[in-house]
Amino acid sequence: MLQDTQTIRYYQKLTDALVEIWNRGYRTDDLRLYLDGYLAALRHSNAIEPYLIHRLEEEASRFLYDPFNFEVPQPEPESGYY
Repeated sequence: MLQDTQTIRYYQKLTDALVEIWNRGYRTDDLRLYLDGYLAALRHSNAIEPYLIHRLEEEASRFLYDPFNFEVPQPEPESGYY
């Protein structure tokens, strides 16, 4: 569980970007590459402590592999308009 405010902000930005990329038609392999690049950039920039980056990676991976985060909502059938 993330508790550092800066790490939470990075997590929110990252997960929002993952959902947006998914909606553009990219799939899990592409999202994983994006996540790896994002984390590499954080490590390179020393923006947050390495242990926080590790926690962020764990949480983001959990988000990435949860199928409910990327479901396409099915439209409800209209009844009574035939």
